[in-house]
Amino acid sequence: MDKLENKQDNKGLELSFGLINYILMGAGILLLALGYLFLAGGGSDDPNVFNPAMFDTRRLYVAPILIVLGFVVEIVAIMYKKK
Repeated sequence: MDKLENKQDNKGLELSFGLINYILMGAGILLLALGYLFLAGGGSDDPNVFNPAMFDTRRLYVAPILIVLGFVVEIVAIMYKKK
């Protein structure tokens, strides 16, 4: 008798996020990881030697744009609701 009642109780239960939300969250996490990966590196082993690679386009422009896009996608993934 308990099993039958539990099945009836779960019929009205609906999950907060759908498949599209999880796909968007995964895409946002990938964008964030890629942005942080592009941001890493560029240092020098010798502190007395200047390495100009730390000021290249990938670290100054591409990485921050990917990170901001990743956060925007995460916000959209959380706020998205089916009609």
